[in-house]
Amino acid sequence: MSTRLVVETREIDPVEDLLAYADPAVPLAWLRRGDGIVAVGSGTVAEIRVPPGEDAARSTIIASAWQRLVQDAEIDDPLGLPGTGLIAFGALTFDEDSSADSVLLVPSTVIGRHRGRSWLTRIRSSDSDASHVADPQTYGPHWAGTVGPGAQSPQGYQDSVRGALSRIADGELSKVVLARDLTGSIPAGSDLRRLVRALSSGYPDTWAFAVDGLIGASPETLVTVQNRTVTARVLAGTIGRGPDADADTVASAHLASSTKDLDEHEYAVQSVLASLRPHTRVLAASEQPFLLKLPNLFHLATDVEGELAEGESSLDLIGALHPTAAVAGTPTPAAIAAIRELEPFDRGRYAGPVGWVDASGNGEWAIALRCAQFTAGAEDIAVTAYAGAGIVAGSDPESELLETRVKFRPLVDALA
Repeated sequence: MSTRLVVETREIDPVEDLLAYADPAVPLAWLRRGDGIVAVGSGTVAEIRVPPGEDAARSTIIASAWQRLVQDAEIDDPLGLPGTGLIAFGALTFDEDSSADSVLLVPSTVIGRHRGRSWLTRIRSSDSDASHVADPQTYGPHWAGTVGPGAQSPQGYQDSVRGALSRIADGELSKVVLARDLTGSIPAGSDLRRLVRALSSGYPDTWAFAVDGLIGASPETLVTVQNRTVTARVLAGTIGRGPDADADTVASAHLASSTKDLDEHEYAVQSVLASLRPHTRVLAASEQPFLLKLPNLFHLATDVEGELAEGESSLDLIGALHPTAAVAGTPTPAAIAAIRELEPFDRGRYAGPVGWVDASGNGEWAIALRCAQFTAGAEDIAVTAYAGAGIVAGSDPESELLETRVKFRPLVDALA
């Protein structure tokens, strides 16, 4: 069977609800402010899946395999918009030692929208016919899920934070991000598009995603590449929003002046700059962080912009950037070692790169935060959700536990 791909993108009449075309059981979607790309139905023409135990880094293996796949592709794309032409959805593990797979999926049909323009892309192998375009499907009935403490209990989490603070005091590391998990289930046959839609509409400024059972709404861009311009947004330093405008003002002022949070943020910014420099020609970051306001919390944020070096792609950049100090810690090797010892679970793809790439190396990649992994079983669908907080000198175990509760809220509310 030929592996040469034939790709055709055509502009279509405006589509209001991209998600209506997705597979209810296994949606494949990437959305922000109503724009984005969605796989039509469940058909895929190619899959790059990297299991644990490989010698090279998973991102390197995926980047090489993607390059081989695209080099002979026949692409007819008169639009040239973000998400048109040959694209693949991806989700990579946080830790190279994870037992989960890293994956890149090429759907047979993609429907997309960007700034008022809509399109349909068909992707097939050169020796097969074009796939039938499925009609939009009515959303299934409402459902509710239940989640509770997973492998890491609230008390266990505070104990892990104390363990991290001891390592920081001993000089082993400056910062480590510790997560905890919630586990539960939702009814078999649930229409998972409902969860994606709830996250996308409730948190429009985040990246709402669904890739291979990983569903969430991330506020944190890992890296974006479009026409060789590289942009990234660094988030580190968090505080919950208040119940009214006055409390909001107090909370934001506290975050903006918090030495602990500003130090944590600066670690993350410097980590990103150091990782991007070898892959870019020009690189700059804003001098001071700004406050990013989300429906439930404030983040300290810094935007980074540069120009991609020749021969590089967004997959090369996520390999260089991940894991950032914002989701691992500083120095990275010591932080990863501490996470493996202090977290009693495998993160899987939580806090790993999630997004899409095209044949030119353009793409949008976020860090998989505010998310859960859904795994279909015989009687129900298992759910594991994750949330973390950055631990630095001066962190308080109880406050860090409360921060994870705030970060769990978008997903827990949507599940309910």
